[in-house]
Amino acid sequence: SIFLDCGRKPENQLDLQELSCSICLDLLKDPVSTSCGHSYCRDCIEAHWDTEDRMKTYSCPQCPKTLRRRPVLQEHVRLAGLVEELKKTRLQAAAADHCYAGPEDVACDVCTGRKMKAVKSCLGQTERREDASTGTEESRVKELQEKLEQEIRDLKRKDAELKQLSDTPDHSQFLHSYPSVSALSESTHSSSIIIRPLRHFEDVTAAVKELRDKIQDILRDTWTNISLTITEVDVLLPQPEPKTRDEFLKYSREITLDPNTANRRLELSEGNRKATFMVQPQSYPDHPDRFTECLQVLSKESLTGRCYWEVKAGGFDECGFGRSDNSWALHCDIDGYKFSYKIITPVSGRQSSTIGVYLDHRAGILSFYSVSKTMTLLHRVQTTFTEPIQAGVYLYTGTTAEFLKLKQSNSSI
Repeated sequence: SIFLDCGRKPENQLDLQELSCSICLDLLKDPVSTSCGHSYCRDCIEAHWDTEDRMKTYSCPQCPKTLRRRPVLQEHVRLAGLVEELKKTRLQAAAADHCYAGPEDVACDVCTGRKMKAVKSCLGQTERREDASTGTEESRVKELQEKLEQEIRDLKRKDAELKQLSDTPDHSQFLHSYPSVSALSESTHSSSIIIRPLRHFEDVTAAVKELRDKIQDILRDTWTNISLTITEVDVLLPQPEPKTRDEFLKYSREITLDPNTANRRLELSEGNRKATFMVQPQSYPDHPDRFTECLQVLSKESLTGRCYWEVKAGGFDECGFGRSDNSWALHCDIDGYKFSYKIITPVSGRQSSTIGVYLDHRAGILSFYSVSKTMTLLHRVQTTFTEPIQAGVYLYTGTTAEFLKLKQSNSSI
């Protein structure tokens, strides 16, 4: 049998239809309301919005209103109270025209019709939203594809330019053309467009991205090789040696002497820039680097690159410097100059109390100059330096040597 239980709205209550959920069509459970005023079971509306998370648009099943952000639901206190009151009075209807079938499970036409209408309404809204979203996504994917194709064309053109530049045999032409080739930059098109690609575009997008990544890897390798080539060319290009004292002073380097290397007969002063022969030994502590036989002292600085320094001498003598494969020495005395590198070679040149030394470590050049109002080359060494070198002096009885403080603005002694 079928039992029809029709309710009558009390004066202080809503219609029973308003106490039913339009999604599950049952009595509201934990009722909540949306911003458009419709009420649902909390679990029902949350499940409905879970299906729309991918589209990032959230709709009301009873009206066309959509939101870009998932709404925060608030409990509908009044409806919750009414639902509880209905439960207490054992009212089983969810709406005035709703009925329940008996044991035979036969559904009435009213229930069936209303449920079919609700299903069709929800289906129509879903199809409309899906059609609009599909058109938008296809348009955005097409736009991205066009931009990526243009980016790939630009990358291929850049690759051709770089290959042509790297094959340039003339170093001068290479350096002339190099500034006109801009550095490789990162892609900006794909990172500036955020899309939710449809399933049938995923393979296309992945293939385009893979191709773009491969081209960028090739261009990065090419650019690195070109940068290394430029460095090598810069190293191989001859560096002109200074001519005037002002040009030498651009590379001036202050030299200080290392007390740990000084022979005990040498006194250091002027901030360890000056060495003076002393009859009485100095009280230097023991050190493995100290000269014990020759009256010598080395600089603290290890010299590389291009350097220039000057020494004002009160007389040098024949010394230990210049007697090995890793030292070069210029001897200065009243009879003139001699150069020593394993053997002694007489050197002609204007006598001066100031000797200038120029080092181009990379080029393997070591030059000695007589410094007065003009620079007179005394001797030039062309070799290969495998390690940094140090300046040093050797004195004899009654002599001094001082490494001068140089200023770029000086033009004469």
